Amino acid sequence: MSRFFNMESPFFQFLSRVADLMILNLIFLVTCLPIITIGAAWTALYYTTLKMVRNEESYIVRDYFKSFKENFKQATLMWLAVLVFIVILFLDYNIIRAMTGSVAGFFRIATTAIGLLGIMILLYLFPVLSKFYNSIKNTFVNALLMSIRHLPQTLIMMVISTGAVVITFLTSVTLVYGSLLWLLFGFALIALANSWFLVRIFDHYIPEQEAVPEEDPYSYQPEASVFKNIGTPLPENEEKKQ
Repeated sequence: MSRFFNMESPFFQFLSRVADLMILNLIFLVTCLPIITIGAAWTALYYTTLKMVRNEESYIVRDYFKSFKENFKQATLMWLAVLVFIVILFLDYNIIRAMTGSVAGFFRIATTAIGLLGIMILLYLFPVLSKFYNSIKNTFVNALLMSIRHLPQTLIMMVISTGAVVITFLTSVTLVYGSLLWLLFGFALIALANSWFLVRIFDHYIPEQEAVPEEDPYSYQPEASVFKNIGTPLPENEEKKQ
């Protein structure tokens, strides 16, 4: 019984992790409310969950807002680009719905393929921004190339992310309970699950001899150039410029 109530026991560690996810989910939702800040919130969410997977997080709120502030400008511009892409794709889809014939079928397939490719890029885009210092263009390109190079992991993350959304909207009952779970810890839990794959993917692009500051292994951001050779490790780390 004493082991059960031990703060270091698996039970209390599990409760602590659940509490961290609920706190992280709450601040993510709050910082998403202005809509335009979703990119920065998304980046900060993954910055924190990537650290959680490695058991390197210190203070959830501090880690979150650290990344939110550092990446705000780039993340916001990238999010605006994503919004434009989503609006154009939505308009195209509605136009195609009104079309008939084989041409309409071709455009439906093309639009679906572009949408799936967009989802693949989104799975990596803001996590890559949270981990690597780079230009906006290179971040998009690297997210695309990583999603293709690590296609099996990408597909699993797509199933995790889109599957949770599909299950939520299956019936009115799943919508009610699913919405509650999303509000409590859903976004943070999905990010944590994806981060389990992402940390292993990102390790391919960080040189082994790289010195990691003991006080905060994620306080630096390695500069990532566009992949001339996808298998080539990224250059040495440098402090992220404000």
